[in-house]
Amino acid sequence: MIIENKIFERHTINKDKLISYGFEKVGNKLVYKTEILNGDFSVVIEYNGKIIGKIFDLATEEEYTNFRIENSNGFSSEIREIFIDILTDIRDKCCKNQLFITKQAQNINDYINEKYQDMPEFLWKNFPTYAIYRNKKNKKWYALIGTVSMDKVDKNSKSKEVVEIINLKIDKDKKEEILSKNGVYEAYHMNKKSWITIVFDGTLKDSEIINYLDESYKNIQ
Repeated sequence: MIIENKIFERHTINKDKLISYGFEKVGNKLVYKTEILNGDFSVVIEYNGKIIGKIFDLATEEEYTNFRIENSNGFSSEIREIFIDILTDIRDKCCKNQLFITKQAQNINDYINEKYQDMPEFLWKNFPTYAIYRNKKNKKWYALIGTVSMDKVDKNSKSKEVVEIINLKIDKDKKEEILSKNGVYEAYHMNKKSWITIVFDGTLKDSEIINYLDESYKNIQ
């Protein structure tokens, strides 16, 4: 994952705040420029739907890219840290943190909050994108939202694209019928006999996912 995507992951950018920060309109883009290392290098940050940054050596007027090499040392590492600090400052001052990547996941979270008054719990430090929902009374899980590469969800896929998913508990007797629907898969990393995985990619409408969610809530009673 490139530096910009990692830093701005799960954050919504406020364009007005970017302008207040110092970004200027250039055509269809917002552009921010600043010099670093006593004016020897220039950092250019562009926003046109997403943040992209470049660094230029002002002595040669060429783009400097060595800082993107992970685990680099010395000078490249120093520039990388400066670049990360600039992006992090922009994120902290111009963005709103969002719990989930997709609108569907956020919609389902909002539905759970409203109907069941259950909030997402992020239990694992090593898996910070995974949120579980559980019944307040019996403490049983009825939903898990997380991210995983598509090839781990769909055994017929070779895609390494990271997708957002939800795991839900089902009636075992309805498993085959449910799995026959597009967008529904055998559970990732949970008991495949009684759980399914749904990918938040729009294949299933929110209303369909909510029906499975409500059933999952009933199935843990």
